[in-house]
Amino acid sequence: MTWSIVARDPTTGAFAVAVTTCNLAVGASCPFLRTGVGAVSTQSMSNRYLGPAVLDALARGLPADLALRSALAGDEGEGLRQIHVVDAQGRVAAHTGANCVEWCGSIAGENFSVAGNMLANGQVVADSAAVFARRSDLPLPERLMEALHAGQAAGGDRRGKQSAALMLTTTEDFPDINLRVDDHPEPLEELSRLLALWRVQAEPSQHTRPSRANPAGLIDLDAIEAGWHARGMDLRFRR
Repeated sequence: MTWSIVARDPTTGAFAVAVTTCNLAVGASCPFLRTGVGAVSTQSMSNRYLGPAVLDALARGLPADLALRSALAGDEGEGLRQIHVVDAQGRVAAHTGANCVEWCGSIAGENFSVAGNMLANGQVVADSAAVFARRSDLPLPERLMEALHAGQAAGGDRRGKQSAALMLTTTEDFPDINLRVDDHPEPLEELSRLLALWRVQAEPSQHTRPSRANPAGLIDLDAIEAGWHARGMDLRFRR
């Protein structure tokens, strides 16, 4: 009931998952990321335990295919699952269970995988993969969105549209981007709008937030206030 892209940026080491479906809040159940380790999407009759299980196996040093097989080995419902993964070396693996609803399947590319089930046709995954491969000129988040839009234009989820999500991680223990559209008549259009807002409102201050390299982040009161004032906000800290 979903199609998604898991991807690794070989230049920055970023991992990302972009996903959309005709079901409520896909971002709550499908995408899983871990900095420096990998990206996973677990879908169809999604088993959320599989995402962390695959990432744990990757963290122990298993390649993508063995990590995926090890996670599925403990799932008696593996015929109902669709799951795919990209690891820190850009290797990909995918599983589409024998009981998944047509159209279902996946396409692997260099540092990415596209997988879907309950789709209008196989062109949804094919077009998403083709656009993602072709648009290497775009930043990774916009590249993912272009790919999902191409899949939607090819027919998308055979039931319709409802939710979408985009997650991306680079250096921290939490995502740089974690955007969700839980219920919307045009979820991909709305997710693209949110990504544009993130570029304007959140990305410029990423470097000021607590991080591994700077656990406290920016704490200079004058500097923070100056940023507020530059954006027209008359705010001051108590002193």
